Amino acid sequence: MNPFINLGIRHDIVNAITELGFENPTPIQEQSIPVLLTGSNDFVGLAQTGTGKTAAFGLPLLELLDFEENFPQALVLCPTRELCLQITNDIKNYSKKMSNVHVVAVYGGASISDQLRQIKRGVQIVVATPGRMLDIINRNAIDFSRVKYVVLDEADEMLNMGFQEDIDNILSTTPDEKKTWLFSATMPAEVRRIAKKYMTDPYELTMGTKNTGNANIEHEYYVVRARDKYAAFKRIVDFNPDIFGIVFCRTKIETQDIAEALIKDGYNADSLHGDLSQQQRDKVMKRYRERSLQLLIATDVAARGIDVNDVTHVINYSLPDEIENYTHRSGRTARAGKTGVSISIINAKELGKIRQIERVIGKKFAKVDIPTGFDVCEKQLFSIVHKIHNVQVNEQQIEQYLPRIMEEFKDMSKEDFIKRFASIEFNIFLDYYKNAPDLNAPVEEGRRFERDGDRSSYPRSGGKSEYTRLFINLGSVDEFNRGDLLGYICNQSKISGRSVGKIDVKGVYSFFEVPHADVDKVTAGFNGAEFKGRPVRIEIAGEGVSERRDGGYQRREGGYRGDRTGGERRDGFRNNRGGAERDGSGGGFRDFSGKRREEHGERRRRF
Repeated sequence: MNPFINLGIRHDIVNAITELGFENPTPIQEQSIPVLLTGSNDFVGLAQTGTGKTAAFGLPLLELLDFEENFPQALVLCPTRELCLQITNDIKNYSKKMSNVHVVAVYGGASISDQLRQIKRGVQIVVATPGRMLDIINRNAIDFSRVKYVVLDEADEMLNMGFQEDIDNILSTTPDEKKTWLFSATMPAEVRRIAKKYMTDPYELTMGTKNTGNANIEHEYYVVRARDKYAAFKRIVDFNPDIFGIVFCRTKIETQDIAEALIKDGYNADSLHGDLSQQQRDKVMKRYRERSLQLLIATDVAARGIDVNDVTHVINYSLPDEIENYTHRSGRTARAGKTGVSISIINAKELGKIRQIERVIGKKFAKVDIPTGFDVCEKQLFSIVHKIHNVQVNEQQIEQYLPRIMEEFKDMSKEDFIKRFASIEFNIFLDYYKNAPDLNAPVEEGRRFERDGDRSSYPRSGGKSEYTRLFINLGSVDEFNRGDLLGYICNQSKISGRSVGKIDVKGVYSFFEVPHADVDKVTAGFNGAEFKGRPVRIEIAGEGVSERRDGGYQRREGGYRGDRTGGERRDGFRNNRGGAERDGSGGGFRDFSGKRREEHGERRRRF
């Protein structure tokens, strides 16, 4: 018998969650569900992300609401679109064996008219982000006068994102006699104030100590010189061949630059930050959830609400400005009882911040040395051996090729075959890490590192003497960011992603740098190329095109301003959206199938 029955959950719901793989309640579920099922208390639940909070409030809601009635009875507020959709889908899955359950997700970045139609048809549970919910309320399109329960999920994150006023305005439309359930990973003063304002003698449940981190997470830090930070980061990734991680940076610019540098170096990565459109963000997250991305480079704000299972590592490329944000970052791994690792790459002057974080989360960090080149090669070799040993063989499909395979290897001994096969990838890392330097920084030299703090810790493009700046008539209105454009250029011109220098994406055009020797190859690669039915034009920036201060460009030899097609005169820019879909192999990196793009002897990274 499923233990959820003993918590007071009825059979049809238990049967549904059993099919979803729910076997035993998590601690927050075990402690909170019996309390919430009484429906008589306001409630404050403090628990880390990934501990099963959605079921902790979702299952009691399904027990307490009257689904014979089609008016809003419960409102769930959460900080981000991703979390809104996740909660909505989870509650729908929990209720799949029930009838007449209507759950609507209300969030920005999607058609408000579709959401209004769903609400008009009848709904009992509304899951919403504050901004879009307030927009719908201001249109008088929903009536919360009979709402019985309001859930504030990830309350600390909503307040950190500046939703205090929106939450106040939304809750003012709900009845005083409702019950408010607040769930949060941390309990800063702002969350405490909102609990006092909207709750009466709430039942408070704390799993672990307030503001502490998940007990299943190992916390590690590496001390490096600022100038070696990017190289050390890559070596840490190489030392963990099966990594599926989120990398946190402090700024949008740093996020984009790190992702771009990783793509050039052959890693399967992309960025997530506030400058992306909703369509671009959805594309990145779809690839990450499908695991066709292995590293997601993100800012704190952009990553909020991300709920992806089996994240093995969280890497703090830059420590957060706010100590409490470390708890949210590390909580992206070790979800649902699994284990994970949170890594921080710091310089010596940041050791004090590590000690502060230790005091807040109640756990000690382990100081770890950057692995040597030999360590990385050894780890990669046995990763290959392990994959070969566990590979699933499709007997039916491979059968027809076996005679030719056996004929090819008939003169080779078993030992020689194994050595050669393992060496295919091993030699790549062996060559790359030959004479690899020690990247560990002596802690006692911390004062010296302060001078390095302003230096770039990731590769920049070469000097003017080595690179030619090219113009291309594609830009952000075509849904290109720098990573997308890098992949498009490399796929079209068949050059190495590592050879492309600085990329500057504007609105309706962009500039990028390539070595002088590759200019003719790039120009030839785009000869006759079209994008969405429009000719793609490549020119040397200094010869025919110059930037305008107003964000457009002009042809210096007398062409037309705003010319997007190379022919007809236009009074404005044509907004051609849609963008190129990166296929996971653009920009010189591999997808998970292991197919390699040739890089003229450059070291390739296998995922």
